[in-house]
Amino acid sequence: MDTTSVSLLEKLQQPDNQKAWSRFVDLYAPLIFTWARKRGLTSSDAADLVQDVMTILVRKLPEFHYDAGKRFRGWLRTITVNRASDMFRRNAKYVTSIGDSYFQGIADESDRDLFEETNYRAFLVERAKQLIEPEFESRIWNACWSLINSDESAAKIGERYDMSANAVRIAKCRVTKRLRQELSGIPD
Repeated sequence: MDTTSVSLLEKLQQPDNQKAWSRFVDLYAPLIFTWARKRGLTSSDAADLVQDVMTILVRKLPEFHYDAGKRFRGWLRTITVNRASDMFRRNAKYVTSIGDSYFQGIADESDRDLFEETNYRAFLVERAKQLIEPEFESRIWNACWSLINSDESAAKIGERYDMSANAVRIAKCRVTKRLRQELSGIPD
């Protein structure tokens, strides 16, 4: 488990850091895909768009300088929206069915989030949970989320998973600590 405090963006700027790129793709490819689908792309076109955006990021991220006053996701969204617009322009069936007003709408939306802040964060948290879940025994994982998501006591949850109340609380601490580590290098 990588516990270094170097952010994910800094790791991506290191030449040939395959682990960082793999983690970035695991976290962000589904988000880019979702943005593309919300833009009206088919699943196939959205998958192509994800590949296209990732190719651009491989070139641009090593030189990217994070500005705390701006959001990384805004930059990522801009790249995604621009590539989606390019796809629509190249694909005549979309252009004739959507029309020029759609492209004006994309330009007008460049300042707005495609997801509200909470949706963006919830998406990344859920994705990070999916990625770390295999690191834990199922009873540890389930006990943790039962304690977090229900009003049941740790003792009651412990009975269900054949654990002590203290073991349930420890499971929660271990899982949430790992989740925080996974999300710690994620840019806004």
